[in-house]
Amino acid sequence: MNIQRAITGRILEKIKSTPAVALLGPRQVGKTTLVKEIAPLLGLDNIYLDLESFSDLNKLTDAEHYFLQRKDKLIIIDEVQRMPELFPLLRSVIDKERRPSRFLLLGSASPEILAKSSETLAGRISYLEMHPFNLLETGNNYSQEQLWLRGGFPEMFLSASDGESFEKRLDFIQTYVERELPLLGLKTTPAVSRNLLRMLTGVHGNLLNYSMLANSLGIDTNSIKRIIDLYEDAFLIRRLQPFHINVSKRLVKTPKLFIRDSGLLHALAGIEDMEELEGYAGKGNSWEGFVIQQIISLLKPAISPFFYRTQDGVELDLVLIKGNRPIVGIEVKYSNAPKITKGTTIASKDFGDLPIWIVTPGVEENYAINQFTSVTGLRGILSLLKEMGCTYL
Repeated sequence: MNIQRAITGRILEKIKSTPAVALLGPRQVGKTTLVKEIAPLLGLDNIYLDLESFSDLNKLTDAEHYFLQRKDKLIIIDEVQRMPELFPLLRSVIDKERRPSRFLLLGSASPEILAKSSETLAGRISYLEMHPFNLLETGNNYSQEQLWLRGGFPEMFLSASDGESFEKRLDFIQTYVERELPLLGLKTTPAVSRNLLRMLTGVHGNLLNYSMLANSLGIDTNSIKRIIDLYEDAFLIRRLQPFHINVSKRLVKTPKLFIRDSGLLHALAGIEDMEELEGYAGKGNSWEGFVIQQIISLLKPAISPFFYRTQDGVELDLVLIKGNRPIVGIEVKYSNAPKITKGTTIASKDFGDLPIWIVTPGVEENYAINQFTSVTGLRGILSLLKEMGCTYL
């Protein structure tokens, strides 16, 4: 069954208004499939080049001549991070005829693609990030539990069984560790990288302690930081930053770490089906990370996600900020009968009676606990955020 991707409209809009568009995201998230599906909708002649193909690489032996001879076509370049030297050339080619719909760049993200393009294509390029499937994309044809367990990578999510999905996710992790991450600049051994990823399942949803990870692996803290940086550049993990407001409280300044895709988290933790997930000690943190990823994947660029925690333990799992103005606070609970804590009430007061929504797995009808706190499910919070103008779907 074909699943309509939420980002489709944004890609079409950006291509029609910008000389170059970079669609970034991890491998197997569906970038190439989507672009091939929407290319006919553009009403433009287009050429597709895959930089993992030797024949396509050969076409770019004299890339400037190749591009100038096809200046009336949209040129789609896949895995563009493999050829960072293209970026200065793209600037020159674009400046010779500044108009929209010149280039669509697909990349699995790396420090090179971000640094090179931001340095040389400023004002000429728009960036879009493509996330794994969202619950609003999969609709009512698939269950929330399937998306949480398997994660949102299309091939893994749409597998014939949980076992098949689990094996594909293990293969994906192995390929990333042994092949993709080294190409993006990872200097450590696959064994260290694999062990660190497994250790991060225990850190998932918690404050990030580089020294603890370094001591456990027997390597220096700076090396751990570099590896974590690369994991983030490759869209494997997310460091959610704390929000600092001008209050007379001591605030936590350390980021929280999440493995972005819940399916990859479960594969690393050896969780194959829902029964094993129900017995998993970290299922609460897994649910929290799943909900946060689902929300962030739909946020408009003007909305920034943070968490809030004081040294006294007052905490909100997610605070959405527009400019410097908090819009809504979100607490994620695995219980379907959550109780409001004193810390939640204090957090709301810290932000000037900020409305708080508690998100649980099974609540289908929203209800209020008090004047400022209400309970909803995942579909409910996504709908509410859309009504507030925070999301684009």
